[in-house]
Amino acid sequence: MKVNVGTIDRVLRITSGVIIITFTALGMISPWGWLAIGLIISGVIRNCTLYSLLGINTCKR
Repeated sequence: MKVNVGTIDRVLRITSGVIIITFTALGMISPWGWLAIGLIISGVIRNCTLYSLLGINTCKR
């Protein structure tokens, strides 16, 4: 698997994923918020499938 998620993008994905999941667990937003686990996973493994399909790479070269 190729790395295509840079540092800033990674931090934003993990942070927003944790915030959305917290709001979902507290019942503040709909259960669809659990899909934010995908944001956390893509931030941790540093690979985004959509970025791969579109040819986007946010890593510094």
